[in-house]
Amino acid sequence: MTDTLMTGIRFALFADLMLVMGLAAFPLYALTPADREEAGVMGGLIAPQPWLCAAGFLVSLGGMLALTASMQGVAIVDVDPGMLFSMAAETDAGKAWIVRMIALAVATAVATRLGRHPLSGMLMLSLASAVALTSLIWSGHAAASEGLAGTVHRVADAFHMIAAAIWLGAIAAFLILVRRTNDGAPQARLGLAARSLDRFARVGTACVLTIAVTGLINLEMIIGIAAAGRMPDSSYGYLLVAKLALFGVMLALAALNRWRLTPALAAADSEISVSAI
Repeated sequence: MTDTLMTGIRFALFADLMLVMGLAAFPLYALTPADREEAGVMGGLIAPQPWLCAAGFLVSLGGMLALTASMQGVAIVDVDPGMLFSMAAETDAGKAWIVRMIALAVATAVATRLGRHPLSGMLMLSLASAVALTSLIWSGHAAASEGLAGTVHRVADAFHMIAAAIWLGAIAAFLILVRRTNDGAPQARLGLAARSLDRFARVGTACVLTIAVTGLINLEMIIGIAAAGRMPDSSYGYLLVAKLALFGVMLALAALNRWRLTPALAAADSEISVSAI
């Protein structure tokens, strides 16, 4: 039960922090200065952030309580401040948790004020959430590596997470941009979606390449690429096959976006513009 709980908490934390970072980074590379001035556009990207940051803070706290309870052999409700302080101060995972909680506190504070300074706020939020996300490295496989190999492994893990976060956040951002609204400006939103999708095509390609390269580095660091063919029947092997299948879907989506969706959306925007004249 404890392992299942920890796995669920870790999955929720990864998903939450990736969304926070990906959504915050999206306006920085996919929107023009003029696009960022559109209150409806930025409002849609800003609205989820305080809730996502607060959720990340609470899930991270719950994760440390569950980890402390597991290490101390007690129920979560029996964890006292002394146990939590000892875990946070004396272990690498605990120190990473302190960094993550500070980063999430900063992110939450920034997220509640994004409406005042959207661009600088999104930049600060993307940096704070990147710190929070990459702090999870110290409770994963990379934490077990030492020396130069450990440094390479952790750096590769960091870029792996950040690239995945940018990709996931972009998907969420596009869903927000193309959702039905009552602002009476479907043509403007269609044009904005087409332009931002075209910009993401280049960023998405970089994300795919980064995920592929860092994934190979992580595989070599964990089990060795040469041994990968001998592990299909292990739990890690099943997870690896599932990740590769998802990566294959990601590649298919990237190709569909680059060669079909982006041109089709741009053509639709042009047709609407011509018909409106």
